Amino acid sequence: MIDPTSASSIQSMMETIRSYQSQAASSTSAMNSGNAAGMTSGASFAQQMSMNGVGGAGGANAASGAYQAKNISAPTTELPNFTDSVRNLLNKVNDVNVNSEKMADAYQRGEDIPLTDVVLGMQKASLSFEATLQVRNKVLKAYEDIMNMPV
Repeated sequence: MIDPTSASSIQSMMETIRSYQSQAASSTSAMNSGNAAGMTSGASFAQQMSMNGVGGAGGANAASGAYQAKNISAPTTELPNFTDSVRNLLNKVNDVNVNSEKMADAYQRGEDIPLTDVVLGMQKASLSFEATLQVRNKVLKAYEDIMNMPV
């Protein structure tokens, strides 16, 4: 099953990638149209390359303003830092474990909850805990490796 929060984060990442692709495509097409308009029909390949700032003395010409690429700015949304990401991950794992315990308790009290849902919830909780434990072990191992590196 796909967690709805992870599906929404995947969707937001895909939207960010698409916006970067559209920005890159628009800047590429703008550069291509600028190159075509700025070149004369009798100009040689070397002259065209120097007009674009590629090789030779044309680099100074490009810096002077004859040809400048558009700046692609990063999105203004601020990403969470590492500690916030770890805290959110641990909170999600804890929520899965708490929900699993609640479903098991409700099933034991005789409430109308299918046994398959209880077992799936327990398996999700176990899997998320094991994955978190393995990530923690890998991070600690990497930290130990870094600390044992000769300076």
